[in-house]
Amino acid sequence: MDNKARYITQAAIIAAIYVVVTIVFQAISFREIQIRISEALTILPYFTPAAIPGLFIGCLIANYLGGAMLADIILGSLATLLAAILSYSLRKNRYLVPIPPIIINAIVVGFLLKYVYGFALPLISLMILVAIGQFISCFILGLGLIYAMEKYKLYRHIT
Repeated sequence: MDNKARYITQAAIIAAIYVVVTIVFQAISFREIQIRISEALTILPYFTPAAIPGLFIGCLIANYLGGAMLADIILGSLATLLAAILSYSLRKNRYLVPIPPIIINAIVVGFLLKYVYGFALPLISLMILVAIGQFISCFILGLGLIYAMEKYKLYRHIT
């Protein structure tokens, strides 16, 4: 398979996995207290740049299918895109890779929850709640995923 086809295939698979995991865990993937398990995949830019469009498209589709409002579908997905780009730029240190999705989503999703969905909690509280969920998904589960992929050499299939 040539490099372009491999890149597109990898991005599509990452997007599909993101969508499926988000929808399967829909009960905890949305609202003011959320642990979006699919966000563990935000470490994949550590292994391949194909994760950047894959995560963006996956988030876009998952937010749409999950019933998110238009502003969330667009801005939440753009936050994921920016976080994936920044994670890719930090790939030389695996411990830094999960940081952009935690910070960016805490800010963007916190604003969306407050000003688009109208949750009554103070903005800073919403941001902290999102950051906690992102920390669990991106840092704890995400770093676990990095270790598993390296230990079992699963990354060879996506690099």
